Amino acid sequence: MNIKQIRNATIIIEYAGKKFLIDPILADKGSYPPFGPRLGLPDAPRQDQNNPLVNLPISINEVINVNAVIITHLHPDHFDDAAKEILPKDMKMFVQDEIDAKELKDAGFKNIEVLTEDTSFEDIKLTKTKGQHGSGEMLKSAGNVCGIVFEHSTEKTLYVAGDTIWYDGVKEEIDTHKPEVIVLNAGRNKFIDYDPVIMGKEDVYEVHRTAPNAKIIASHMEAINHWTLSREELKNFVNEKGISSNVLIPDDGEDYTF
Repeated sequence: MNIKQIRNATIIIEYAGKKFLIDPILADKGSYPPFGPRLGLPDAPRQDQNNPLVNLPISINEVINVNAVIITHLHPDHFDDAAKEILPKDMKMFVQDEIDAKELKDAGFKNIEVLTEDTSFEDIKLTKTKGQHGSGEMLKSAGNVCGIVFEHSTEKTLYVAGDTIWYDGVKEEIDTHKPEVIVLNAGRNKFIDYDPVIMGKEDVYEVHRTAPNAKIIASHMEAINHWTLSREELKNFVNEKGISSNVLIPDDGEDYTF
């Protein structure tokens, strides 16, 4: 497999001969207001910076040259208006539930499938996994999310956790599927005065402790204004913990082959 970090949670996965685009945000840098009061959300860092904070590292045509798209949930930092317009309407689309499927159908997409615990794309098994998009008051408004496990006889098992914090559900998925490669959304994105809505460095460490032999890729970093964990801080943390060979922290445009 090959996993290419694009921007935020947008990644391209080449797996068993197929290419999957995960959580595409395709707008130009600075196209949208920052997450925060201007969007009816709680206050957040960097209210002077519009989203996305960075450009795409490769061309749009290269990003969308895939066999299927997987959208873990429809928050605008995972599927934006530009993606709705740019992606071909006959593209194979996997979503977490019927609510998201209806929204895509209303946007004109024609080849939509809801992920289950027993989904397949040709001979690749795709398993929908649990996630918890924050805690406390934020969890009430964050809504449902999912992750995905990829399995094939010729590949290592891959777990893309999606927008989740560390909690018992993630441990259960790791214990069940025993992934050898794990992608974590690890920018500790949060709103001021509220708990984080995705993983931070301590969560990454808990995932490593649960799957000590797995390679972990840290995604969803430094691209949307409410991030609070930088790549540099995470690199320093994993170095201090002695796990830098297990935790990979790609720049946008960087890829890994396993």
